[in-house]
Order: sequence, then structure tokens, then C-alpha cells
Amino acid sequence: MQADHVIVGAGSAGCAMAYRLAEAGRSVIVVEFGGTDAGPFIQMPGALSYPMNMARYDWGFRSEPEPHLGGRVLATPRGKVIGGSSSINGMVYVRGHARDFDVWRDGGATGWGYADVLPYFKRMEHWHDGGHGGDPAWRGASGPLHVTRGGRKNPLVRAFVEAGEQAGYPVTGDYNGRQQEGFGAFDMTVWKGRRWSAANAYLRPARRMGARVVRGLARRVVIENGRATGVEIATRSGIAIVRATREVILAASSINSPKLLMLSGIGPAAHLAEHGIATVADRPGVGQNLQDHLEIYLQMAATRPVSLYSYWNLPGKAYVGARWLLTRTGPGASNQFESTGFIRSRAGIDYPDLQFHFLPLAVRYDGKAAAEGHGFQAHVGPMRSPSRGAVTLRSADPAEAPRIRFNYMSHPEDWADFRQAIRLTREIFAQPAFAPFAGAEIQPGAAAQSDAALDDFIREHAESAYHPCGTCRMGRADDPMAVVDPEARVIGVEALRVADSSIFPRITNGNLNAPSIMVGEKVSDHLLGRSLPADNAEPWMHPDWQTRQR
Repeated sequence: MQADHVIVGAGSAGCAMAYRLAEAGRSVIVVEFGGTDAGPFIQMPGALSYPMNMARYDWGFRSEPEPHLGGRVLATPRGKVIGGSSSINGMVYVRGHARDFDVWRDGGATGWGYADVLPYFKRMEHWHDGGHGGDPAWRGASGPLHVTRGGRKNPLVRAFVEAGEQAGYPVTGDYNGRQQEGFGAFDMTVWKGRRWSAANAYLRPARRMGARVVRGLARRVVIENGRATGVEIATRSGIAIVRATREVILAASSINSPKLLMLSGIGPAAHLAEHGIATVADRPGVGQNLQDHLEIYLQMAATRPVSLYSYWNLPGKAYVGARWLLTRTGPGASNQFESTGFIRSRAGIDYPDLQFHFLPLAVRYDGKAAAEGHGFQAHVGPMRSPSRGAVTLRSADPAEAPRIRFNYMSHPEDWADFRQAIRLTREIFAQPAFAPFAGAEIQPGAAAQSDAALDDFIREHAESAYHPCGTCRMGRADDPMAVVDPEARVIGVEALRVADSSIFPRITNGNLNAPSIMVGEKVSDHLLGRSLPADNAEPWMHPDWQTRQR
């Protein structure tokens, strides 16, 4: 087994890289431990809570007990399947704010400013506005990744945007275009009623161009005389080595990529020595800088039977499933996240630091109903927490999950930001647009008003939005805590790169699937020695951000 490039991980970035490298005539082998993404539960957008909670598709990672969340252990799902996490995620499509990438650039990731990444977002997209307005000049029209919008027929979905406007916030026709700030329609990676994962968008066409997928568990990168020459994998028939004549690329997730580096002798030397692993490159930043988005679900009872709870029974689910199987239409053809908002929590913050996912149902992400009746909810949380965690080895056994400690809510700023997020959400739900629908607040509940009461609720109920990143941080080659340079090359080892959300220096504004795919697109060009010309389009910033919250 040999190819020009060996990519570990058939996830969001790995699939994009396989496509672009195969398109350029390079031979590619993608190593993936997970199996097929065939099956209705994983392809039906409305069934998104199922694959995320199925051992067949999910690595099943769990955090260590989180000291600032009362010792709670949080689920950390990552896709163990063709398409990776793009095959089990909520299909929400958010590029991130322009300032996110300028922060990357200014922190040492030269060539990753917004002007540099915008052309790659355009190249990867095939955007369909669905008649809800938008910014065509800022979007791509011929890429592999179909991006659409839901039908937005539910009155609650429309009420959320109206309420945001009534509360004094702007309405944006396209948060992925010139103006992120404001309320508007959500984009999703759904096409013709089907989940449009990285496997569907990129890997299947790549395989038709000659890229190969090899099933196996990556155990370590083979490094000879300081150069990566292949990947050792465990297969059903034993241990094998997949050779790379040009380069090895790790695209195994922000959990598994640092784990693989450490198993290969690249990481903090003292930590490697604890597990009897010889140091190839002492990179103290490997596994550090772990970030995530944490959120709460602010839930309201509905006074009218307008929510998706109408389908929350056996006959309803049977109807939704049958209609989707036969026609690819109906509630099953949407992820049901059809309205969103990006706002600033206070004056003096230059771009949005809170994101809303609105859902016309009161339910948990794991599919467990929180209320026996009609309701709706907003997921809300701060976008740029100062808290940092780490991924470390539990042992030198490649089959054992690493230790994941997010260190959530370890900074006082986190608590202040979350309290503000709850209060601003309550204000939106109190607007006239929700008057025909809004009943009692289910959670946190009207009694929770004081800082202490809200802190108790946050400690007990905050959930991960499943956006881990940052554990192989990109930066200058002379930055001791950087893991990869601005071309995603692992510092200290030749012919080895990392390309997934682990290289993000700082978490982006919103869901991470879109920027993860963009990383695969851009790093493939670095491998091919080319780049798209910069696009210096000017994003909208609130003119009075220094003095006004909205």
C-alpha cells in the first residue's frame, strides 16, 4: 500500500484534501477506522440526533470530570465513519467571522487572514439561497459542497428573526456574506433533502478519480531520519504500513490528531517519557490549547400546537420517516435549525460573541424531550471563551482513548458572558413576535434571576456544542507552542502535515464544519505549491460597536 499522499481520517478536511489532490493527478490513500455512511438515520437531516449517539458512527469520547461544572463528564462525539463528523453533525454551515481569521494571521498564521481564506470558502461552496435573500457576490456557485436553506415555514422560526429585529438588532440576509451580525436564516449542508457530508461532496468524487480508502486504526506515523514515510495501521489481518512517497497528512480530528502525533514521538517530551515513548520532536504545544463552544438551551413552553412536538410520537415519526424515504421532503429533509442570530453581548466588543441556534421544539441534542408538550428553544453561548484545556495520552496503547479535559468555565469572564447570554435571550423571547406562542419558561425557569441562580443552572446544564479545536495550533515556526507552521507542516518533522480543526489557533465564530473543510481545501493547495489570489472584500462591522451593544 503506497501513494503520493497518505491522509489519516476521512473527515471534513481529509475528504476535501483527497478530492483536490486526486483532481491534481496525485495518488492518494485515505486511512479511516470507521465504516460506511449508508443508512437512513445518517443521511436524513431530521434524524441528526441518532448518528451522534450511535457507537457505530461515533468514537464515543468522554471528557474528564470537569472541575468547574460540578465534576460532570461531558460527551465529546467525533465521527467514526466515512465523512467523519460531517456525517453525524447538525449540518449547520457557518464560515466564521472575518475577524476570526485576521486574528489567526496576526497571531502568526501568516497567509490565513480573511482575504486569504475567503477564496477557499467560495471555491468549496455551491450555494443555493432558497429565495431567502443573500449575498451572491460573497458566495461560491460551483463548488462540491451544496449549501441550502430550510423552508422556514414554521411560524416559530420566523418569529425568532422578527423578535430579534423588535429587540433592536439588525437583520442580515446572509450571515456567511458581508454581514454576520444580526438575525436571519440558517445555512445547512443539505442537498435535495439529504445530508451533504464531506463524504458525499468530496470523497465519492475523489474515489472516482482514483483515491483509495483503506480501513484500519492508525497507530503511529512512521518517521525515518526525521521524515514521515508512512502510517502504521491495525487492520483485521494484522499490522501494516501504508507508505507515502511525498507526504503524510493527519486529518483525524482535534482529539485524534494530537493523540497520533504523541504516539509517534511528537509532543511534550516529559509527557511522552511518562508513557515510554521516545521523543522525535519536542513540541510542548501538542494537545494543548483545546477549545470548544459551550451552550445552554433556554426553553419555552408554547401555548399553541405549532412546534415539532406534533411529530414527537410513534405515528408522527413514522410519517416523517416514510415521507423522507419516499420523497426526500417534509420535516425529515431539514435539520430544523432554520433561524439564527449573531450578536455582541455588550458595547466595546467589535464583532459578535454570542450565537443562537433556534429550534421549534424543546428537546435535548441527544433526542430526549425535555417537555411533555409543545415548546421551542434557543441554544446560546459565548463564542470566544478564554478557558483552555488539553488532550493528553492515557497510555501508549493506540486503541485507548486519550484524556480530554476542556477545563470549561475556568475563567471568571465565562460566567459573566453566560449570564448575559441568558438575559439577552429572555429579552428576545419577551418580544411581541412571540406573544402568540410563548408560555412559561421551562428552563432555567422564571425563578432563576440572580447571578447565583443562573450560575447554578449553567453549572448543571451547560452542554458542549461539539466544536473541539486548537490542539495542534498553527503559528510561526519559531513559536515554541506552535505545532504546525502556516503551511500546516509539523514543526521539526519533514513531510508531515496536520489539516483539521486542531490547527485553529483560536476557535471561530459559529459551527466548525465549514472552516474545517476550508482548511482541507487550503492545505491541499499548499501541498500542490499553489494558492488562490486574495479577496479583499470588506466585511460589515457595526459602526457604533464601541458605544452600543446593538
